[in-house]
Amino acid sequence: MDQTVVRLTAVDLDEVVELESICFAYHWTREQFLLGLDRGIFTILGTWAAGTLVSYIAFSLIEDEMEILNLAVHPAHRKKGLATLLLTEAFKICRKQAIKKSYLDVKRSNFQAIGLYRKFGYRQTGVRLNYYPDTKEDALLFMYDFTSEIL
Repeated sequence: MDQTVVRLTAVDLDEVVELESICFAYHWTREQFLLGLDRGIFTILGTWAAGTLVSYIAFSLIEDEMEILNLAVHPAHRKKGLATLLLTEAFKICRKQAIKKSYLDVKRSNFQAIGLYRKFGYRQTGVRLNYYPDTKEDALLFMYDFTSEIL
């Protein structure tokens, strides 16, 4: 798929929140995203199709750590490699900024996301019981170690 990843800004937050509401029962608000962007700790990358935001990844970079906050792909655009593309671009940013570790949590039942993260080299490091407010589902904790990469 020939798709361009772009950095999203506060101007794009209405579209980000709309995609959030399509993809997640419990989703972030515009204000939460804006606060992270205003403080300079959130990076949001996305892809567009026909003027509509169809995927995005939001992550924080603090000191030498990255935390993936959300990764969403519109249901009509799944299985086209967009999540892989976004994560690849996020990793490029991390490498340029000498990030050492990346963390994330994911619903235990989200097998597609778990497969993606494992494909990228994330390993499970723990579990948060009853973590997600909408389903009381457990969160699996994953970590990626950039320092173990062979250059």
